[in-house]
Amino acid sequence: MAEGKRRFKVQIDGEEFTIIGKSTPEHMNAVMEVANQELATIKKMMPSLSEKKAALLLAINAVSDQLEKQEELDKLQRKIEDQTN
Repeated sequence: MAEGKRRFKVQIDGEEFTIIGKSTPEHMNAVMEVANQELATIKKMMPSLSEKKAALLLAINAVSDQLEKQEELDKLQRKIEDQTN
């Protein structure tokens, strides 16, 4: 295994997964909790959705959130650069 990487066993929607990464156990637990909460919300809102489609929707929502946060970060970085120039 690459330097600094760890194995994490997490349970998402009742299934166990092994995730390899550089994160802390606390971070991975937080990720697992948010994933479970979001998946439960999706299933509650759309109970007829298959497990696969619910997981896909969760992934799409996560990527969308990530892109929005990156845009916010980029704007803040440009603002800082503009103020220092």
